[in-house]
This record gives sequence, C-alpha cells and structure tokens, in this order.
Amino acid sequence: MPTTLLLFALLTVPSQQTAHDPHQAAATQANAQADRIRHAEDLLERGDYTAAEPALAALASTNPKDAHILFDLGFTQEHNNHEEAAADSYTAAIAADPTLPEPEVALGLLKARTGQTAEARLYLNNATKLTSIQPGLQARALRALARLDQVSDPGAARNDLAQAIQLTGQQPGDAELTATLTVGSSNPVDAEPTFRQTLARDPDNIPAAVELASLLQRENKLAEADALLTPALAAHPGNPQLVAQTATLYAAEDKSADALTLLKDLRDTDPGARSNPNLTRLYAHLLLISGDAPAADPLYRSLAQAQPTDPTLLDDLGSTLVRERKFSEAQAVLTKAVAQREAFHDDAAWGEAAGHLAFAASRNQQPQVALQALQARATVLPNSPATLFLEATAHDSLHQNKEAVRAYRAFLAAANGKLPDEEFEARHRLIALEHEH
Repeated sequence: MPTTLLLFALLTVPSQQTAHDPHQAAATQANAQADRIRHAEDLLERGDYTAAEPALAALASTNPKDAHILFDLGFTQEHNNHEEAAADSYTAAIAADPTLPEPEVALGLLKARTGQTAEARLYLNNATKLTSIQPGLQARALRALARLDQVSDPGAARNDLAQAIQLTGQQPGDAELTATLTVGSSNPVDAEPTFRQTLARDPDNIPAAVELASLLQRENKLAEADALLTPALAAHPGNPQLVAQTATLYAAEDKSADALTLLKDLRDTDPGARSNPNLTRLYAHLLLISGDAPAADPLYRSLAQAQPTDPTLLDDLGSTLVRERKFSEAQAVLTKAVAQREAFHDDAAWGEAAGHLAFAASRNQQPQVALQALQARATVLPNSPATLFLEATAHDSLHQNKEAVRAYRAFLAAANGKLPDEEFEARHRLIALEHEH
C-alpha cells in the first residue's frame, strides 16, 4: 500500500484497542461517576443543599439501588423542606439495603416530626435492632422513641431513655425528658424541682422552660406558667417550642386572640409548624372559638383525613360544621364519631360527642336521632340544661306531649335563669301543651 494511503488508513480507522476495549470504557465511566459523587459530597460538606439536591438526584437516577446515594438524597431533600420527596428517598434506600440503619432512623424521625407516630415507631424500632447500627445512632433512635412514648407508654419511654444513656452517657435534654417521664409516673412531684434545677444552671434552656410550664399548666398554676413563658418568649421570639406552649397556655387563660396571633405568625414563618398536627389542631380550635368556623373547617378536614382512627377529630369537625350551619353534614360526621366509642380516650369524651350529635340532629329536623343520641349520652354523663332542652324539643316535635312536658319542666328547674331565651320558649310551650292536654 502506498505510504500516503497507509497514513490515511491509520488516521481514519481507530485501533482495535481504542474502539472496542470494554475495560477502558468502564473505567472511564467509573471515573466520571466518582467525580460526580465527589462533587455531591463536597456540596454536602459545604452545606450547599440547594445545589446538592439535583446533583444527588441525577446520581440516584443512574444508581437506583445505591442505598447510600438514596440516603444522601433524602437527607438533602429534608434540609430543603421537601419532606415528601425525602420520605420517598429514605424508603427507597431502606428497600435497597435493609441492613443500613441511617435511612431507618432518618425516616422514623421525619415521620415523628410530621405526627405519623405509628410509622415513626416502626422505623425507629427497626433501626435499633439492626446489628450494624452504631451506638450514637442507636441512642438517638431510642431517645426519639422515648419522646414518642412519653404520654402513651411512659414505662417503655423510661426504658428507652435508660438504654440511650447507657450507650452514650447523659446528654443535653435527658434531664428534662426524665422529669417529663416522672410527671407521667406515680411521683409527678419530683419533676418540678428537676426542671427548676436545670433552669437555675441554664436559664436559656428552652426545653426545660417549656416542660416546666406544661407541668405548671397541668397543675392549674397558670399564673406561674405565664410568668415563666412570657419573659422566655420575649428573649427568644419566634422559637417554635416556646410559641406553641405559650399559645396553649394563653388558650387556657381565655386569651384566645393572643394565642391565635402567636400561632398564625409561627405558621406563616415555619413550615414545620404548618405540618405539625398538634399545632394545627390547636390553631383550628382557636379559629373556631374566635368565630371563624370557615377557616377552621379545612384544617379539621385535613386532620381527620390524615388520622381516621381519631374520632375526636371527627367530633371537632362536626362541631365546626354545626357552627357553619351545615347540619346534615355535621350529623353524618358526628354519627361516624359516636360509632367509634372504643377509640375515645374516655367515656366522658364519647358522651360529649353524643351530645353534639343530638344538637346537630335536632337542627337537621331529625328528633328521633336526637333522642337516641341523648339516651346514649345519659349512660355516661348527667343531664344538663342544654340536653334537657334538646330532649324536650325533640319530644315536642314528635308530638309526644307527656314526655315533652316532663322534659320542659326538668329543663326549667335546671336552667334557673341561665338560658333566658330557651326558658321563655319552654314556658310558652308548656302553656300550649298543657292547654292541649
């Protein structure tokens, strides 16, 4: 072959090694991915979560079974307040490697923060049982479980906290949590000195101030709780824990307008407050008692949908619908609530819900349903002037004159000037019924 043609062939046809060497291609691809991973890790180390999220999302799309990349992506999404996406990434990481404890703990903490306590317990418990979990991470999961169980199962919470302390020693916040758990035990008097000692050592300890104020409020020492929280909130304006506890206290002190303002400002500035079901419920309650039932309505609907096994939310929603004069819908919602008697925390709460159903049914022109609900309520709660009036008007609507007269008389004796409009109506109906008789 002429030299010029040989040179041309060498220039235009790649060598066999360059064109078809799979090892070199794989090495090139691996190097490129390693560079992308190092870039994402560098962004994470610098705390640049905004830039890290798309970088990790791209890595996850090409490595959908890499649990470490998926966990890092979830971690970044959570920092960017993309909580649903973070939960999905953590779930994918767990599926990719069920032995990896970090995504289990992260997802459990995320679920706990958003009020999904049953799922939070599941993931946190799973994490503590993994053999690969490090002591520090295991202790963090145990402390989170202790906080989840501090009301429903204080004994289990104390065990979880004790295990955590064995793993890492006493940590900031353990004294406050111990005191909180003591409140739920047989010696609640021991909790208050613990909180006060903590605050004496560290006056800016917000968790201790919040827990002590909560304890004082439960003991009906509202003025002491106010004297503790008001200066703390002035020193730390906008702190979510202080705002939430102060709003709860203000609501108990009949300062609903002040409580509503605090919670509205917190919800406007803190996405976590908007997603917190307990704060949302308090906010909806304050809206309702302030007369803004239309604003409370969607909040209660969302809460009831998210927690379908809590009939007290249905009771709250039904009461809101009554305020909106949506009596037919209120009756349907309250009927569902009363049907879940075993799910109520006590018989009195169930009885109150039955009373609310009676009122809604009465306004919905269903006197027979109202009477049935009142009979159910009477099995656990004594009659009140309001329930006696409902009973009287229901019998009156059904032309059960004898029963109506008896109930109207019982109502007048119980009301004794407290319900002048209803008493006026009762007296006139008694005259009419006795005349008919």
